[in-house]
Amino acid sequence: MRILNLVKIAFKAIVLNKMRTLLTMLGIIIGVASVIAMLAIGEGSKESIRTTISSMGSNMINIRPGEDTRGGVRQEASAMETLTLDDYYAIKEQADLLTYTTPLVNGSGQVINGSNNWPSSIYGVNPEYLNIKVLDLQSGSMFTDAEVKSASKVVLLGQTVVDNIFPDGEDPVGATIRFGNIPFKVIGVLSEKGENTFGQDQDDVVIAPYTTVQKRILAIDYLNQIVASAASEEQAPDAVTQVTEILRTQHKLADNEDDDFNVRSMEELISTFSSTSEMLTVLLVAVAGISLLIGGIGIMNIMYVSVKERTKEIGLRMAVGGKGSDILMQFLIEAILISVTGGVLGVALGLGATVFIENFLNWPTSVALYSIVISFAVCAVTGIFFGWYPARKASSLDPITALRYE
Repeated sequence: MRILNLVKIAFKAIVLNKMRTLLTMLGIIIGVASVIAMLAIGEGSKESIRTTISSMGSNMINIRPGEDTRGGVRQEASAMETLTLDDYYAIKEQADLLTYTTPLVNGSGQVINGSNNWPSSIYGVNPEYLNIKVLDLQSGSMFTDAEVKSASKVVLLGQTVVDNIFPDGEDPVGATIRFGNIPFKVIGVLSEKGENTFGQDQDDVVIAPYTTVQKRILAIDYLNQIVASAASEEQAPDAVTQVTEILRTQHKLADNEDDDFNVRSMEELISTFSSTSEMLTVLLVAVAGISLLIGGIGIMNIMYVSVKERTKEIGLRMAVGGKGSDILMQFLIEAILISVTGGVLGVALGLGATVFIENFLNWPTSVALYSIVISFAVCAVTGIFFGWYPARKASSLDPITALRYE
């Protein structure tokens, strides 16, 4: 009952100074809203990165020639010719943690249909490429293993290429186009995928048998890349290790020799981007947290003013038998009420800001429950921490001195 009465007294004191209390709350409101919005943006960006990269093939493993170039060191041309078809066959036969595997060779040039042309990239692969990259056909069909073996001049087109070389909307399946000077028959059109995480148009692509691209366009006998898909996302790290061991044996590398290839899974890419996103989120939340600190200082300031204004009232209450602990609890409750109320308004503002950011700025957001819980916890701690000292000062006033205060 005593606590309930103290809450009523604290609430009346807050209501009597509405404007001053609201201005005091502003720091808390802005701080809480900022923390929730920043965490929502951070979580949303991480989920967006994972979803986008997963759409490129969540279990995908890229095997490239040359040493790991994450340090930015440029390599000689010969270092980029270390992958061969024999490596592909070895991986295909020995790597039991992989479900799909394809050689990959690629080049760029003009795609031509009559008077219409478009600069694009051609990828030479086998039929398993669609499964690895999670690509669907809008119309037509994928080329067969027999067409790969015979180096047939057949292609699949991405939607961007179709829009630019077939501007009148005619069906490209069955038509003959040219890539550079080589004629190709269009046998299929890929479903639209849009841009990937790096802003690259995934629909601006021409897909053909790798044997055709190797022999008729690039005139090379090595591979630019081998692309594979692990049996599951959890098995991707083990698959990377397995492929690395197969290629080291295939390339006859001694224990003290560095790899002349590099193998990476999409999980590494997701992890790299997520860690960068987390770092930025922490920085943003730290900046937003400064508002909470300022709000706490505002609460301490207003409680000091309140103690000064009500010194005579405090003296009177203590003179008629009020305990110092009651005075301390009253001012402490007042500080907590201010901070928690500010927290509630801050949460409402933060959720509203998140909706605005997602709907009007088109930024991905995801509100995590822990961000709201943490915000409330911080509000309560702020009220106790910054309200305790002024409340303690009020409770330790000498009643006679307080009664004489003007």
